[in-house]
Amino acid sequence: MDISFVILTWNSEKYIGKCLTSLLTDLKENRFLYEIFIIDNGSIDNTASIINSFKAKYHKHILTIFLNKNRGTTYSRNLALKKARGKYVIIMDSDIEVLRGTIAPLIDTLNKDNKTGLVVPKLLYPNGNLQKSTDVFPTIFTKLFRYFFLKRIEKKDNELKQKLRPKYVDYAISAFWVLKKQVIEKVGLLDENIFYAPEDVDYCLRIWNAGYKILYVPNVAVIHHAQEISRGLKLNFVTINHIKGLIYYFRKHKYIFIPPKRDLFK
Repeated sequence: MDISFVILTWNSEKYIGKCLTSLLTDLKENRFLYEIFIIDNGSIDNTASIINSFKAKYHKHILTIFLNKNRGTTYSRNLALKKARGKYVIIMDSDIEVLRGTIAPLIDTLNKDNKTGLVVPKLLYPNGNLQKSTDVFPTIFTKLFRYFFLKRIEKKDNELKQKLRPKYVDYAISAFWVLKKQVIEKVGLLDENIFYAPEDVDYCLRIWNAGYKILYVPNVAVIHHAQEISRGLKLNFVTINHIKGLIYYFRKHKYIFIPPKRDLFK
């Protein structure tokens, strides 16, 4: 098995059809052996029926796990990661739209350096604007600034000339991750003490701690419809769990104000 895809859904009827169609279209142009795990977090819309319609047509490739309630991102993805047989694992959000020529070059890039354990593409909003999907390890202040002023940061980034050269980054949001299976075997599964976020920051820090690098590849792009269910001033179930996750993350890694430095992990 070459690639195991892990896609998490939750009330994703607006996106999952386009996500799977675009992914399968790109895969048709390659000879990868692949499996697609879809884990549904207790959706109450038409997500399950859409998933089942794709499974009926692509039953050799699509494997489903239906949960009766929202179990968050870590527990749910781990269910599939435990079963994944691929040499590579691609974790992606259900609101991702894969562009043609995405999968193969990312896999090729991942293979160029034994120390590169995770590669990520550039994320674009549907209007073509750049999404800020990578960053340095956060402090409590930078996390708050990103939370409330992300659109301002992204506007500034879009006004600057974007370089197309790959670069190493501290972390990347988990909307589209391409990993070596051996990295997961060494680093371990996602931390289920975190319900929703920042499980991606935590895992990226663990990747660096394990001796691997994270490479941002801006000359390959995917579209991210970015539901951003925890952003803004609204206080809901997801937002509360995001806050809990941040508190846990800072306690776990024993810092608040001074972030870890990547050069310490070499």
